[in-house]
Amino acid sequence: MKPLVDWYRRGHRDLPWRRTQDPYPIWVSEIMLQQTRAQAVIPYYQRFLDRFPTVEALAVAGEHDVLALWAGLGYYSRARNLRRAAQQIVQLGGFPSDYAAIRELPGIGDYTAAAVASIAFGLPHAVVDGNVLRVVARMENDAADIAASRTRERFRAIVQEWMGRLDPAIFNQALMELGATVCLPSNPLCRECPIARSCRAREAGTVAQLPVKLRKIEPVAIAAVLLLVRRGDRVLLRQKEAHARRMAGFWELPAPEELRGARAGKPLGDFRHTITHHHYTFTVKSASARTIGPDFRWFSAAELAEIPLSTTARKALKVAGFL
Repeated sequence: MKPLVDWYRRGHRDLPWRRTQDPYPIWVSEIMLQQTRAQAVIPYYQRFLDRFPTVEALAVAGEHDVLALWAGLGYYSRARNLRRAAQQIVQLGGFPSDYAAIRELPGIGDYTAAAVASIAFGLPHAVVDGNVLRVVARMENDAADIAASRTRERFRAIVQEWMGRLDPAIFNQALMELGATVCLPSNPLCRECPIARSCRAREAGTVAQLPVKLRKIEPVAIAAVLLLVRRGDRVLLRQKEAHARRMAGFWELPAPEELRGARAGKPLGDFRHTITHHHYTFTVKSASARTIGPDFRWFSAAELAEIPLSTTARKALKVAGFL
């Protein structure tokens, strides 16, 4: 795998979290990169570290402030776990420097623990994400189901063997970079691949058929309505209840059933929003309301930048021309 490492050293994407070996920003980036593209993460990552430059700063931050900076990234349990883990790290007296201890932190699984351990501390733990699974399947010409835990563990062992005595930080990042920029899901750039000569799928002509992922959840289409109630230059928002833990603390536009007695007016626009396999089409309607509950508040456009605003609320307000 030395050609892969040499290829990476010659040039790769200049991502901000690759400019440091400090475990804190590396950890923050890895949490943000879960389910999110690198280019989309960059502005969030930079704003987050500007506000919370150290793990100590994050540990003492209020959940409200952390969620406000996370708004738009989705999967908000990541932000809550990040804050909880920061508090544990401070209690430990510093960032843990071995895989097992990193793995024990809230919100950290095998992949993130391996990434932080290898990149920040140089420990020989293979990092296996979706991009790496694709590279392994093609290099080995292996049609096993990558959704199966047995296959993922076997592929991890293969990557561990590939790593050998190479620098773990460089090797893991090189393999992930290869999957992200060259060994693409569709139309892979095989002519640019530094390890193409060793690719069994290329030799067999099966690159386009790999990897195989058998478990597929059928998409669900959902139509919904959000109400835009205005009072002068302010808009009415509702805060998620504590029992809705995934989005608790976030402010959003109410649905008709959440604002009893509201009178809906004309449609202001619509937008689409996807959460896993649920595909929503939201219609935003102007509305009026005489009675509002205690979990509602009025906000000006300027105040919206200071609160954790749900992604659907942000999209709806833009469609309606309020933002």
